Amino acid sequence: MEPNSLWIYALLVAGIIALPGMDMAFVAASGLAGGARQGAAALAGIVAGGAVHMAVGLLGLGLLLQASPWLFNAVLLGGALYMAWLGWPLLRHGPALVAEGAGGPAESVWRTALRGLLTCLLNPKAYVFCVTVLPAYLTREPLRALALAGITASAQLLLYGLVLWAALRGRQRFAASPWLARAVGLLLLTTALLALGQGWRSLT
Repeated sequence: MEPNSLWIYALLVAGIIALPGMDMAFVAASGLAGGARQGAAALAGIVAGGAVHMAVGLLGLGLLLQASPWLFNAVLLGGALYMAWLGWPLLRHGPALVAEGAGGPAESVWRTALRGLLTCLLNPKAYVFCVTVLPAYLTREPLRALALAGITASAQLLLYGLVLWAALRGRQRFAASPWLARAVGLLLLTTALLALGQGWRSLT
């Protein structure tokens, strides 16, 4: 593998992460609803989940998912249902949840980070990446594996960090118009449906 292939990998990873999906929606929603601490915790959980995905790909477990469509579909369904579970309360009780959050204690940052981790682990887009893109760049060199993992984590921090920054910039408007919470809930539900459809089509 030539050194310039890492640049190609970086561009591919950046392009995939930049596509709207479950991880991006969760970081944005956490920043809008909970502020900088909750948004940062969500981002940390997403990056940790990305590290697990890299380990899965490096160990070859991604190929197992490719060879076992039922297992992939189970992960796919779990991810879509989890994102819908996050979005439905916002869609149904958005204004009430925002009002409660403004006057009550904030959710634990550890819980938010754990939810971010689960969101990333159940993200169908990440598993599609593990079975389609990552195998082409795998070698037996430990340093190359660390480089791939570092590039992936850096891309997540940069791109999702920009999403978080934008969410924090718009948080005052979000708080002033609690009905935007319903829009975020609708975004999460739509993302779940799109992830389910796109991931399923990737196997056909």
